[in-house]
Amino acid sequence: MVTSNPLAGLPSNVPVFPLAGVLLLPRAHLPLHIFEPRYRSMTEDALAGDGMIAMVQPRDPSSSEVNPEIYPVACLGRIVNEERLEDGRWQLTLEGVTRFRVAEELPLKHGYRIVRPDYSEFQSDLSTQDVATDIKRDTLLAAFFQYLGGRGLSTDEQAISRLKDEPLVNALAMACPFFPAEKQALLESQTILDRAKMLQALLELSSRPEAANDDEPPRLN
Repeated sequence: MVTSNPLAGLPSNVPVFPLAGVLLLPRAHLPLHIFEPRYRSMTEDALAGDGMIAMVQPRDPSSSEVNPEIYPVACLGRIVNEERLEDGRWQLTLEGVTRFRVAEELPLKHGYRIVRPDYSEFQSDLSTQDVATDIKRDTLLAAFFQYLGGRGLSTDEQAISRLKDEPLVNALAMACPFFPAEKQALLESQTILDRAKMLQALLELSSRPEAANDDEPPRLN
């Protein structure tokens, strides 16, 4: 019996875009504004090839290094929408494909970084089946709305509440302005249920009176 290989067709080398505090998750969408010359080159090369770019976070967001150390787990994204502006900048939308572990970093190309990915640990990300979960939606949403209220923010509660489990968890995880290490922990959560539990814990921790501050509002659009 012949079975399809879920890893077939994934790139063996992939450009990475290190961006602190920015999270891409499988089957989620991330808008990007590309302006730095090396990442313009990265975008042009990706569009001329397989259309794939991976998002990864620097370990030290305050590092002044041109190419700082990155976390070992990243997320491969497919460019699903692109617009080149008159001055050469790009507006992109990435769709998350799968997480991977960085097996090796390769030589720079046109100033941007390339890695060899190991997808084997995250093959479940490639499933096309609806993800069944046992998340506690009511308590998660209550924690999120309390988090917003503590910062004087608001959103379309009905629209958020209508999202299915996986899009709900991933949208909140990507939108909330947590610290980069917390974003990375959400990325590396093994299952949607694990991610939902961690997300709720972070929301509740951030909602404590002593934690409230003037963080940027979550981007939920």
